[in-house]
Amino acid sequence: MTASTSNPQATPGPETTRRDFLYIATGAVAAVGAAATLVPLISQMEPDRSTIAAGAPISVDISRISPGQQIQVFWRSRPIFIINRTPAALKTLQDPKLIGRLSDPGSDELQQPPYAKNWHRSAKPEYAVLVGICTHLGCIPKFYPTPDPSTPATDWLGGYFCPCHGSKYDLAGRVFSGVPAPYNLPVPPYRFENDHTLRIGENPSGVSFDLGEVRQL
Repeated sequence: MTASTSNPQATPGPETTRRDFLYIATGAVAAVGAAATLVPLISQMEPDRSTIAAGAPISVDISRISPGQQIQVFWRSRPIFIINRTPAALKTLQDPKLIGRLSDPGSDELQQPPYAKNWHRSAKPEYAVLVGICTHLGCIPKFYPTPDPSTPATDWLGGYFCPCHGSKYDLAGRVFSGVPAPYNLPVPPYRFENDHTLRIGENPSGVSFDLGEVRQL
């Protein structure tokens, strides 16, 4: 099902979990402090529960995700983060100072399909597609696209912060060293139907990968 863009309503995105409707949460890029965790919700009808339980693929319209923004959809009852990363964010992902602080910067652990085993952990550098579940104890990390003084994280360039036990990830979902989470955020199977549509739950032609193959969800 293709995501739509109806009138949003402001509400804390990370606290919104499984419902009978598909929610798309759009995060503000230039947010400072707690405002970065507030996201407007855009709702549309989901497929029926049997379809969702079967893990049917979904299509998402990514054409209205502005650079620096994130939306959140649900697939297989899991939150999926889709981020349109800016050129500056992509440059930061290659910064040696950041790479030196990551536990698995090269994505050597099987937490992603083969087409996402690269420095940006995605099929296209500008778009990240991540399962939004912390690999420590299954909490939902909060999106901080830029460093935020409201978090207890120090000396951090922004990305994802898990408020449950303090795990940190960069904007590619790569986990920092010395935090409780042991692995990078998983990347689900997906492909681009065209320049504006993302198909979550299907791989590109010739590739076989299932989310159940990752080391840890």
